Amino acid sequence: MTLTHWNYPTSISVGEGALATLADHCQRLHIQTPLLVTDPLLADLDIVKSAVACCAERGIDITIFSDVQGNPTDENVSNGIDAYNAKNHDGIIAYGGGSSLDAAKTIALCAKQTLPLWSFEDIGDNWTKADDSRIAPVIAIPTTAGTGSEVGRASVITDSYNHTKKIIFHPKMMPVQVLLDPLTTVDLPSHITAATGMDALSHSLEAFCAPSYHPMADGIALESMHLIKRYLYKAYIDGHDIDARTQLLVASCMGATAFQKGLGAMHALAHTLGGLYDKHHGLLNAILMPYVLQANRTQIEDKMITLAQRLSLPSPGFDAVYDWVIGLREALGIPHALAEIGIGQEDAVKIGELAVNDAAAGCNPIHFNAAQYTQLFLHAQTGDKATS
Repeated sequence: MTLTHWNYPTSISVGEGALATLADHCQRLHIQTPLLVTDPLLADLDIVKSAVACCAERGIDITIFSDVQGNPTDENVSNGIDAYNAKNHDGIIAYGGGSSLDAAKTIALCAKQTLPLWSFEDIGDNWTKADDSRIAPVIAIPTTAGTGSEVGRASVITDSYNHTKKIIFHPKMMPVQVLLDPLTTVDLPSHITAATGMDALSHSLEAFCAPSYHPMADGIALESMHLIKRYLYKAYIDGHDIDARTQLLVASCMGATAFQKGLGAMHALAHTLGGLYDKHHGLLNAILMPYVLQANRTQIEDKMITLAQRLSLPSPGFDAVYDWVIGLREALGIPHALAEIGIGQEDAVKIGELAVNDAAAGCNPIHFNAAQYTQLFLHAQTGDKATS
């Protein structure tokens, strides 16, 4: 058997009221002047202002940086680095969805380095160029149950010049403390709950289908999908269901833990389309999901038997899982085709060429070429070959 190296997550506090322990963790980690990285909408919420005020009472001086887009860019990171260094901050609080968390982790990695951002793109051993001792500690507080970036060692950042998404990686980008508090998610709009929940599903589903050997990741992915099946629709129809919100945060965290095994064509295309069209990453994965399942069918049928059994579907096998995915998308109001969110066919060839070179493509069960990625995109764009 090939020698395999496994790494698993960090310290995680789960449950209602976890956010109230933020000051305790700052003091434990000797963080006195953190930069809180979030987005403009969250920055104005009472729950954020309250957390900042509670920390101030304990002598922890938080500055808020909220210049983060829905798909964070190199410019967002650069501005965050300037904000971090302007007041000599000593740590980062990452508060928000995957975009804020990804931007925050990248700022923490790069703020005190002598090399520029793209020096740490996840190619070869680029991560070794970073000075470990200069990476700022991160406390992560996700407000969506989707990306699982709070337990990730990488970030996805858009190259604003080339309009492509690139992965920044370093083992020490992993947050040192995670706070999973359902109260941070109860006011999410239902369509965001749906898109982010499907993103969490895409992580576990692609990780489970990835061909490499990692039974711990497989077990975590299966349980994550089981939780999503039980709780995503509940949270979608009742955003104040605390139990459902908690379980989805955990499922999201598990999905990101599992996908260190690998992702696949869903993410290769979603990264490409997000970079070109600035669309919501989770929504892209949700739309692409059944088309990618169909394309991979010949190599994943055995795994779909196991998944169907774990989800207690009416019959074992690919068709049962496929029909469940289609039904879940319909229940959550997910569009059926990329054309419905304004993506046309004019860049089809370019999309195929970019997707085949995305880092996620290497772990797909079938190694598609650029032309096959173009065809897969066209199926998803028109809604072809993915009907219930």
